[in-house]
Amino acid sequence: MTISQGDALPDATLVQMGAEGPTPVTMADKVKGRKVVIFAVPGAFTPTCHSAHVPSFVRTKDQYDAKGVDEIICVSCNDPFVMQAWGEATGATAAGITMLADAQSEFTKAIGMEFDAAPAGLMSRSKRYAMLVDDGKVTLFQPEIQAGVCDLSGGEGLLENM
Repeated sequence: MTISQGDALPDATLVQMGAEGPTPVTMADKVKGRKVVIFAVPGAFTPTCHSAHVPSFVRTKDQYDAKGVDEIICVSCNDPFVMQAWGEATGATAAGITMLADAQSEFTKAIGMEFDAAPAGLMSRSKRYAMLVDDGKVTLFQPEIQAGVCDLSGGEGLLENM
């Protein structure tokens, strides 16, 4: 079942690159007592994700800060090494966006947003979405309806409805 507005965010362990290498991050710890934006993409370095989705949050980071958002998290079903390189390549890391790897798709499956696109080589990936989470509760959830775009789930799209 797909997560929706009003639901509690399920806990899952993702991975972030730290100074000492890959570090486990529990989603429950990330969102507890905080206002967090989480957005997900099908894959690092893929066309729409790389040229539109991540840049939309880099562009709007200051506007989210002004609205009291404590952290913006990008989730992708890639490994943490790829997420680190992608964060650096897009300017997301420099902008203060947290890049989390859902390498086993644990979080993605827990919220019902997984999909496979075997012809494109994308297996067990995340559908595109953005959500606002306040102290572990989803207060706004915007899954993308059309493939290859990030209108609802982009930085501006989520801000419009906050």
